[in-house]
Amino acid sequence: MDKIKILLSVFGVIFLAELGDKTQLAVLTLSVKTKSPFYVFLGASLALALVSFIGAYLGEALTRYIPRDTLEKIVGLIFILVGIWTIFKD
Repeated sequence: MDKIKILLSVFGVIFLAELGDKTQLAVLTLSVKTKSPFYVFLGASLALALVSFIGAYLGEALTRYIPRDTLEKIVGLIFILVGIWTIFKD
């Protein structure tokens, strides 16, 4: 796949997935509370960039040891378990 297509595809998926999620709501709340939207944006951006970096390189490293289809099933199961935990945690 062309690198620019990868970039745009990842941007679109992550952008849509992050709209209205807990991170965005936390950023909104912190911005209102601190009245420093630029620093809240900067801190959130750095945190999300670091988490994304770790995820991207960890995913690449894991595929050296775990077949891709197995890794996708494991990640899918983790998503399901987190969803179930989120429903019943209260």
